[in-house]
Amino acid sequence: MSHLSNVWFSVTPLQVASGHGCWVTTTDGEEYLDFAAGIAVNSTGHAHPHVAKAIADQAQRFIHAQVNVFKHDLLEPLAAKLAEITPAGIDTFFYANSGAEITEAAVKLAKQATKRPHVVVFSGSFHGRTHLAMAMTTSKTGYRAGHAPLPAGIFVAPYPDPLAADQDAEVAEALYGFDHLLKSMTAPEETAAVILEPVLGEGGYIPAPPAFIQGIVERCKQHGILFIADEVQSGFGRTGKMFAVDHYGIEPDIICMAKGIASGFPFAALGTRRELDDKWPTGSHGGTYGGNSMGCAAALATIEIMSDPVFLENVNARGEQLQAGIRELQREHDVITQVRGLGLMVGTEFSDAARVAAITKHCFEEGRLILMNAGTYGRTLRWMPPLVVTEGEIDLALAAFGAALKATA
Repeated sequence: MSHLSNVWFSVTPLQVASGHGCWVTTTDGEEYLDFAAGIAVNSTGHAHPHVAKAIADQAQRFIHAQVNVFKHDLLEPLAAKLAEITPAGIDTFFYANSGAEITEAAVKLAKQATKRPHVVVFSGSFHGRTHLAMAMTTSKTGYRAGHAPLPAGIFVAPYPDPLAADQDAEVAEALYGFDHLLKSMTAPEETAAVILEPVLGEGGYIPAPPAFIQGIVERCKQHGILFIADEVQSGFGRTGKMFAVDHYGIEPDIICMAKGIASGFPFAALGTRRELDDKWPTGSHGGTYGGNSMGCAAALATIEIMSDPVFLENVNARGEQLQAGIRELQREHDVITQVRGLGLMVGTEFSDAARVAAITKHCFEEGRLILMNAGTYGRTLRWMPPLVVTEGEIDLALAAFGAALKATA
């Protein structure tokens, strides 16, 4: 009899004993190639020795040094390092434990800084599972159903459909929809912030078209609305640059970071400008575990690994290899309607959700490859391996995927 809650959904039935790099080992001694990576969390792979040592060494000094009581000696070094790698203008940081917590913090900061009550999100978004973050999440009803009423003041703008034949027209229509929202439902002077994933995560691994995201940022500046980049899933090298916004040449007012920031240790950070943070009243936000000393150690070690130029070179090379391999298979299997993504945040769109489920099952059972789906309709197979994945491991995954395509045809 299990004493665990059944509220968690399960991708696999595996009971794992250990992990190394891109592989996990079960309690029965079987190995699986893990292309779920803790849902894009294990950025440097499982149990990277440099990260593991940093955590272990820190645990000998402090496991928990509560930030309201005293400041431990890794808080400022991590903030300084984040200031180096985040977009220009971001220089001040707040720490928490998860993506949902940090998106909530971003909204609280935006409301305090602007004295406005409303927030705009986009169709297909995922921002977390707390009540406010659920209200901001529009990718699937399953994340929200049964938990109403949800907090008010959240308005949903359209996101461009990546499958539209005329992408320029699609972007123009989405921007018009945003403008219409400000005219019809939430006036600019009552809109505190726009929060956008530069690459939709749970919504289907859809990179924002440059003209769309740049158009949104321009409108935010025009109306004094803060632009929040939700980089919880796309940050820390996942897209081949340190942050996805780096692909677009835009500077957010607030950036949300979690998942890959600490290689799997629960940690999150909010970055903003000092002038905005100064409008956040002291004591109006916080958290017991925010800035955990072992989390800071893990984040510093992770950033050190990623700062080697070879690291992001590998992400881009493996991402190109992966997309090229999928496109080669697409020529033989027209059930694949689109291959898209940046770096190692790659989505494969299918015409049939049932086929995605069948392929995922076959890859797991026959290929010992762990994959997950995404998208409102479950038609996207998402590829999010640890960023240390090798050329050979990509080849293994493509072989398993190719075999699954044939077996499920």
